[in-house]
Amino acid sequence: MRNKQVLPKTRKCKDAVLYGIMALALVLVLGILVFILGYILVCAAGQMNLSLISRANPRGIFPMLVSTLYVVLVSLLIAVPIALMTAIFLNEYTGNSGLVRFLRLAIETLAGIPSILYGLFGLLLFCRFLGFGQSILAGACTLSIMILPVIIRTTEEALKTIPPSFREASLALGATQFQTIRYVVLPSALPGIVTATILAIGRVVGESAPVLLTVGITRNIPASVFDSGRTLTIHLYYLTKEAINPEDFGIAFATATVLIILVICINTATKLFSHFFSHNKNRSVL
Repeated sequence: MRNKQVLPKTRKCKDAVLYGIMALALVLVLGILVFILGYILVCAAGQMNLSLISRANPRGIFPMLVSTLYVVLVSLLIAVPIALMTAIFLNEYTGNSGLVRFLRLAIETLAGIPSILYGLFGLLLFCRFLGFGQSILAGACTLSIMILPVIIRTTEEALKTIPPSFREASLALGATQFQTIRYVVLPSALPGIVTATILAIGRVVGESAPVLLTVGITRNIPASVFDSGRTLTIHLYYLTKEAINPEDFGIAFATATVLIILVICINTATKLFSHFFSHNKNRSVL
């Protein structure tokens, strides 16, 4: 009896210790995040004003902001449909053959390639061989290839979480496999697809080496995707590289603050779009 009573107490102690370690790790991660954000905001306090993003300010970041939005939107327009169709094909239409295992290995290998190699590849293929030059389109094509593995793997995992009974019920009611995927599987996997898109946005916004080689460093407002530009990350690099006065670093931190706000706004808009789509889908079903 004593052994039976001691074992549950020992397990409870171990669970309490592990729970405390995990809670401590969570507090540590949140503390680091808050410290980084707070440090950036404090350093940017003296330079944060509307003139920073004003089009009339020659030292403002409005052209870089437009270039960043161009790169993000065009990259997602290229990558998301291709990645979504690839994930659906791998999860819904194929088994576990040798070819499929090779494709998954190729996708995982693609995710581990350093970003500078993507930049060199984009410079040779899109900028020179295809004749795009340093432009928004060349950079977006390069970044879309770079974020494909992230979206494919995350979307595929989201599709795997859908219970097989959903598909079986739809097929039993007479729906085709395409209709089942379109009206049953994809709406159920939408939160995972949105998560994949948000991860892709974060990587596109934060990249610098591929963008530097394919988009360029021109401080102008691109009129089309065939024009060159300078993203916020590249502008940050040049601000810190050429900084002489303390206020120059303040402008760099203010630019970093705008970049963080931009990422938060894009992610929030993506979440709201997902919620709106799911809400309308549920209403149509009811």
